[in-house]
Amino acid sequence: MKVGDFAKYRNTGTVGKVQEIVEGPEGRWVLLDTYGLYYEASYLEPATESEYKVRKLEETSLEQQMEQVERLRAQIEDAERVVSRITPSGT
Repeated sequence: MKVGDFAKYRNTGTVGKVQEIVEGPEGRWVLLDTYGLYYEASYLEPATESEYKVRKLEETSLEQQMEQVERLRAQIEDAERVVSRITPSGT
């Protein structure tokens, strides 16, 4: 996966264009233009341009936004559990 490719977030089906890739000790994170969020690369899969639809956050219902927040919160909690197994303090 590289900048300019299309990628799909498996948990929600969100498809976006890769804008940036950041690698660090916590893993590889990919910025998709759809919502301006970083996604853990292992949760992304290749997508096609035909799957890509630019949607502004305002076009998403409040219910959909809240579902996205809950999914992201669960993903963060999962990541925190992984980190706490790697380092005793969890930081």
